[in-house]
Amino acid sequence: MDPEVPEKQEEPDDCWKFSVLYLCFYGFMAQVKPAESFITPYLLGPDKNFTREQVTNEITPVLSYSYMSVLVPIFLMTDYLRYKPVLILQSLSHVAICLLLLFGTTVLQMQFMEFFYGITMAARIAYSSYIFTLVTPKSYQKVASYSRSSVLLGVFVSSVLGQLFVSLGDMAFCTLNYISLGFVTFAFTLTLFLKRPKRTMFFNRRALEANGAVMYEVDAMQPTSITLVSQKPKAPRRWDWRQTALVKMMVELKNTVRSPRLKLWSLWWVFNSTGYYLVVYYVQILWDNISPSRENRGIYNGGVDAVATLLGAIASFSAGHVTLRWSVYAELVIFIITALQAGLLFLMNTTSNIWICYMGFVLFRSSHQLLVPIAIFQIAASLSKELCALVFGLNTFLATILKTIITLIIADKRGLGLHVNNQFFFYIGYFTLLAVIYLVRGLHVFGSYYREKKALQKAEAADDPATESNQTEDHTAATPPKA
Repeated sequence: MDPEVPEKQEEPDDCWKFSVLYLCFYGFMAQVKPAESFITPYLLGPDKNFTREQVTNEITPVLSYSYMSVLVPIFLMTDYLRYKPVLILQSLSHVAICLLLLFGTTVLQMQFMEFFYGITMAARIAYSSYIFTLVTPKSYQKVASYSRSSVLLGVFVSSVLGQLFVSLGDMAFCTLNYISLGFVTFAFTLTLFLKRPKRTMFFNRRALEANGAVMYEVDAMQPTSITLVSQKPKAPRRWDWRQTALVKMMVELKNTVRSPRLKLWSLWWVFNSTGYYLVVYYVQILWDNISPSRENRGIYNGGVDAVATLLGAIASFSAGHVTLRWSVYAELVIFIITALQAGLLFLMNTTSNIWICYMGFVLFRSSHQLLVPIAIFQIAASLSKELCALVFGLNTFLATILKTIITLIIADKRGLGLHVNNQFFFYIGYFTLLAVIYLVRGLHVFGSYYREKKALQKAEAADDPATESNQTEDHTAATPPKA
């Protein structure tokens, strides 16, 4: 009897286009917070009147602690609760941040503000992965670019609006926070009308598979079989934790982690992202140290964020067109970018000109964004989409742990409680050390490649005379001697 052939998966109807458009619109609106570029001047100014030491050593460090504490729970909640509740939680956290900024007056209340900010950062995974439940796999790359572009456009518009309100409208930072509250409240209402998807990556698979859902890539790790029409369906087996998607992916990941490319770019993701985000967290405090907001209303934080976002997007797009033998030159390219970042941080930390500091940060941020899509491609090239998500999740978690440890030691008042300039000297040393390690490793890889290439050329050169000699002997033997 002929085997039962599964029906070909059909493209969803046009309603998925509206769902993708609606989600991208939410992603855009969730980023429109004109006051975000001016939080540090707001906290240090007459509205809140906190000291620079309180902001540097007591308030800002809570962001790293919060992010680390909620990252794993929110990751699991995102999959188990099927995205929408976590997006609602993210929007409510945005609202809570604005309310605390407006009405909070104590250090503890500002620490809660940073706690909610950590929740919004951890919940970004719900937005970035939700969109893949709306389309078929062949549309993944296209819709991923839509969602990412929506976020970047939102950040850009938010920064430009904030700068225009401050520079041209001479608007108070407090009023700017009220405007931000209006935008994030509207974004919250958008989440209430999002569709709740039926399928997810880890928890919501068995019921879906029973209804004939499409098999995930991780299922290809197990042999498949053909069900005959006359074959009686087997009784459902008891649940086995070893057959869960997460366990199967961990086993598969163990077999692929030996890849040099995967290890290199994962380590870059962990260590360089740690330094990058620490700089982003504290750069507003550095700017205020160079040009105090109490003494100068010419603050251009929003404009700098807008330019940095735009150049970062251009750098990310350009990286997709870079062709290079990455197996040979990857470490050297990373060395050049990391050494450049160390130099830019030194320039930012030693100059007394705020515009030079602004320019240094724009270049620092753009150089990091240049390598991000390359790292994503290099990591994802040999992995399934689900393993790729797991690897990025692990890399982000490890980076968060390292970031928290560094924050506790050098920034928190319970640790060294360093001044912002001394913190940036630490970051300079951190990136310099990474650059030296990448240089040594890059020279080793390039030297090995050069020696192998030279040995191969010698072997080919040694084979050529022998071939010519054999051909000459054959020709002589075939030619009869003259009489």
